[in-house]
Amino acid sequence: MVRLQLIGGGKMGEALLSGVIASGWCPASDIVVVELSATRRADLEAAHPGLVTADRPGPADGTILAVKPADTPGMARDAAAAGGGALLSIAAGVTLAQLESGAGDGVPVVRAMPNTPSLVGRGAAAISAGRWADDDTMAWAETLLGSVGLVVRVPESALDAVTGLSGSGPAYVFLIAEALVEAGVVCGLPRDIAEALAVQTLLGSATLLDQSDDGAAALRAAVTSPGGTTAAALRVLEQQGVRAAIIDAVVAARDRSVEMGAGS
Repeated sequence: MVRLQLIGGGKMGEALLSGVIASGWCPASDIVVVELSATRRADLEAAHPGLVTADRPGPADGTILAVKPADTPGMARDAAAAGGGALLSIAAGVTLAQLESGAGDGVPVVRAMPNTPSLVGRGAAAISAGRWADDDTMAWAETLLGSVGLVVRVPESALDAVTGLSGSGPAYVFLIAEALVEAGVVCGLPRDIAEALAVQTLLGSATLLDQSDDGAAALRAAVTSPGGTTAAALRVLEQQGVRAAIIDAVVAARDRSVEMGAGS
């Protein structure tokens, strides 16, 4: 019996594949990747020695569904019919009810909302249990996604908020990075230097926030001297409503996720 079946060999699928192998959860030889493209199958086999690929689902202890949302319920049906074991879906907007309708009664299903930093092993994901997913199933899903980042458990009703915050969140950070680079250029820096400084500033700030016992507000206050340059900059950001805009953006993404889940 195959230990893990991964349906979908795209970027997110391969990110999970690489993370699972690197973490030691199981070797490539215990994994089958189901991918329709023969060229993509060959690329995956070359990149991950020992990996087995196929063009259709088969039996497995567990299966990750990493295909397009529109294809996910049907693939849940095919995987369940082939004896694919517990199912972990990373498709945005595909509800547990839709997944369980495809898979059929009794099949353990877990729905996940990961984000793109999973591609570099620094992802953030939330998981929700279906009706037949017990603690062992959730621990299995948590371990798999944990190989590429942080994992939290939430009720399905919270996944739309997760989508708005961490699912779409990388795009907000990239927009801020773009703005910082442009600001550096406007202020006279060469673009390559502005890019290097902006990226390192974001990386260093995130690392400091992660490793510090203080929260974001305390760290911001610590770097803001009264009457100094940072205070002047923050005053402009508050006047321009940046804080409110970010909150509104997360809410808008949350609301759109709700609409997508309802089929709008």
